[in-house]
Amino acid sequence: MESSDRIMNAIIDSYDEFQRTFSIILKEDIGMTAVEFAQEASIPASTLYKIMSGKREPNMKTLRQIIKTIKRLQNAEKGDFIAVIAARPVLDNIRETKKKIGGNLCTIREYSATSIEEAIIAAVKAEREGACALVCAPIISSTVEKILRIPVATIMPRNSLMEAIERVSKKIS
Repeated sequence: MESSDRIMNAIIDSYDEFQRTFSIILKEDIGMTAVEFAQEASIPASTLYKIMSGKREPNMKTLRQIIKTIKRLQNAEKGDFIAVIAARPVLDNIRETKKKIGGNLCTIREYSATSIEEAIIAAVKAEREGACALVCAPIISSTVEKILRIPVATIMPRNSLMEAIERVSKKIS
């Protein structure tokens, strides 16, 4: 169940349930503090604190802002990611899971593939899941560019290619 649906069910249930559910959603689902959420929702932080502490019940306008903001943040989380398709050893070398791009925080989501077919399927799956861009190997990039509507970038393995050639040359010496 979506967080926005859970918060609406909690509102209907009781004010105490709303407070409990809203706190859990902020901490676990969205990963924001009350102050950060208040800024995102254009609600005064003091108002949000009063609502969360039980000193004030939210009015309809504030409830709408809370629900709209939760939906917006969760939809942004789903769609604002860059998909990386590669073999598991390559993906294991990715250190960052989030990257600041043009002022926006973008998630990097990994899709493991061991064959061309798996890579093409992963590319289509990534686009369906809301990827805003895709990074993949040269062997599939030209194919997936023809079937996807999102930007595709090609991994160009400069250093690792030369290191692999050096390693294999030592094995044949």
